[in-house]
Amino acid sequence: MANDYMKDYVNSNSGYDMTALLGGGVNGSGSMLSDYASIKNGSYKKMMKAYCAKQEAEKVSVSGDTAQKLTLMKSSADALKKSAEALSDPSLWEKKKFTKKDEETGEETEVEDYDWEAITKAVKSFADDYNTVVEQTGNSDTGSVLQQAVWMTDTTEKTQKLLSKIGLNIGKGNKLELDEEELKKANINTLKSTFSGHGSFADKVSRKAGSISRAASSAAAAAKARATYTKNGKYSDTLSEWMSGAIDKKIGDKSSDKDRTKDTIQQAIDKREKEKAEQEKKEQEKKEKEKADRV
Repeated sequence: MANDYMKDYVNSNSGYDMTALLGGGVNGSGSMLSDYASIKNGSYKKMMKAYCAKQEAEKVSVSGDTAQKLTLMKSSADALKKSAEALSDPSLWEKKKFTKKDEETGEETEVEDYDWEAITKAVKSFADDYNTVVEQTGNSDTGSVLQQAVWMTDTTEKTQKLLSKIGLNIGKGNKLELDEEELKKANINTLKSTFSGHGSFADKVSRKAGSISRAASSAAAAAKARATYTKNGKYSDTLSEWMSGAIDKKIGDKSSDKDRTKDTIQQAIDKREKEKAEQEKKEQEKKEKEKADRV
């Protein structure tokens, strides 16, 4: 029965009749030549990959994101990790000598102060990268990625009181909003403790970004492994096609249609299994009738 199912699947999805290759329709030398030609040109390998992927797909009720989408999440998480680590650079929090010009007299004097322009730029880059990760993972349907992203936003929420003192506030969708003027007025020691050193807010976000990156990378590899060949030798992600347009997970407002999506997919799978069982039953009844008629 599995072999019959495989024949039906390959013939309907490839556009070619592969019955001979699967053990029927051609005998003797014709079958051998067909087998050899199919193995040589790669058709057999493609067909087997497609069949195995189809079998695995039917066992899964909910798919994850496409490999491309997960790869983009990984890149964004890596960028966040990098910008978070940049805030721990000791030189960013050291006073530097600047030449200051008096606007009225034109007199220039040398002063020592923190490089607020560099600090603001670093914090803004961090906030922008953070918001990109929140937005992308908020639209993800990969459990491991979502879990790490939720933990990251929870960490930010717990630090909200401290962040508000340095011009960072949590806005709509759990994204960070930076008030540059408030940042420049903030106590330098508060800034240092927030963004530099082990256990700081930036350090915690950096570690969560690393976790998101690893989760997305692992899921992307799994998504690629699920890809199947089409009759033209190109890949098509069967599981992703099932889920196309169905993702509506939002970290920001904590609302989701994921349960409804799961139910819809499960219903589709149940329907397919029911139709398959009914077809098998009809075939069995037909065989039994033919056997009875012969007797």
